[in-house]
Amino acid sequence: MWPDRDLILRITKTGATNIMIRVSTLLLSALTLCLFALAAFKPFSGAAAPGANWSQWRGPEGTGVSSESNVPTEWAVDKNIKWKTPIAGHGHSQPIVWGNRVFLTTDVEGEVIPGAKAVEHKIEGQVFVHPDSVGANRKHTFKVVCVDRDAGKILWEQTAYEGAVYDDRHRKGSYAAPTPATDGNYIYAWFGGEGDGLYCYDFKGKLLWKTAVGKIANIGLGPGASPALFENLVILQCDEDEGKNSFIVALDKKTGKEAWKTPRKVQASWSTPLVVRAEKRAELITSGNELIISYDPKTGKELWTAKGHGSNAIGTPLVGHGMVFVYAGFPVKKTMAIKLGGSGDITNSNVAWQYDKGTAYVPSSILYGDYIYLMSDRGILTCLDAKTGKVVYEGGRIPAPATFTASPVAFDGKLLLMSEDGDTYVVKAGPKHEVIATNSVGEPVYASPAISDGMIFIRGEKNLYCVSANPKAPGR
Repeated sequence: MWPDRDLILRITKTGATNIMIRVSTLLLSALTLCLFALAAFKPFSGAAAPGANWSQWRGPEGTGVSSESNVPTEWAVDKNIKWKTPIAGHGHSQPIVWGNRVFLTTDVEGEVIPGAKAVEHKIEGQVFVHPDSVGANRKHTFKVVCVDRDAGKILWEQTAYEGAVYDDRHRKGSYAAPTPATDGNYIYAWFGGEGDGLYCYDFKGKLLWKTAVGKIANIGLGPGASPALFENLVILQCDEDEGKNSFIVALDKKTGKEAWKTPRKVQASWSTPLVVRAEKRAELITSGNELIISYDPKTGKELWTAKGHGSNAIGTPLVGHGMVFVYAGFPVKKTMAIKLGGSGDITNSNVAWQYDKGTAYVPSSILYGDYIYLMSDRGILTCLDAKTGKVVYEGGRIPAPATFTASPVAFDGKLLLMSEDGDTYVVKAGPKHEVIATNSVGEPVYASPAISDGMIFIRGEKNLYCVSANPKAPGR
């Protein structure tokens, strides 16, 4: 049954060019790197201290890596589950955590709206409709949900938008795929340009502002890129269809007013941008089919470009050891290591190494210490030396066939790989592949997990779970 979960789209263009787009529900994609990066080149985030809060997609540093060591490695439906809370609707956004609050988004799909339909898509002048595109003919209710981290009680639930949508989504996807972000004062919720754009709430659930960013056509496959925070800005990567109207934009966190907006000639993507703090400057790294582009996050000015990976940009870049690592899995499997700090076109000068196997279509890879772990959509791991690209091991397999949409996370010398079946495989990090535990929550999982204060937060298809090694203990 599991091979049928492949989501492959082939669009034949005029001439000899074929664009092949393979997308999963999560599209999240988005995006991993490492807390052990060189001090001169490290991810930059808001005020959250590593390990204390999981404040955005892939955590406080955007890495998928937690500095905690007291995280449980064993659980089941009747073991180490602190609480289980039903979440209405459908969503693949990762839970975010700040203090004793957990935030996530969801989409409740309603009745058919007579006459409602998605925006028209054209590829090389030809109308295109993906066979698995659904959703635009129905009413949708987008919600932001706040849960008590220690008790699992829903504290508030706010409706951000209710009505028709602009574009379809994939049948397995969700308009609540992008992960919200918080700086500890406000929550920023984004549904990929659907609804009224970007929403800002305070921790009590009061809507402070909402800003229309612009409608984004994603070939009828739905959104995936999440907001990135930098100083006083919320940054959104908005790539659409053939790239004629793609852009990246920054909004003021307190007011929602546009700070800068830069056009980019990059076709539809679902990758979250990554802010990197270098020794002399900050860089905003974006992945793309045609181009890998670095921007000044303060102004939106282009710093450097490199030839793209030639595939669908879903996973988020990784950074460490003075380099940024960009990768994709379809139609071309490719990972490239690019030296940071360049200017202009650095395609021929700053590409340190390239590896052409092992990458997934949807899940992001992860950089943990000296190693990059590339994960396929079947959970097969390839471990590379991050500095040289040398293969450490290939073909690291899990015990049973499975499909993966969630991206891996890491802590205390371990990797967590979470399958669509709801099974989590705990893999020992390092030069030798070893699965040390297998756990399950008993329901499908498409969202990536979050780690905070010794607990793991897992969003299932219907429920949000808190996994704790001491489930009966009060909140810390």
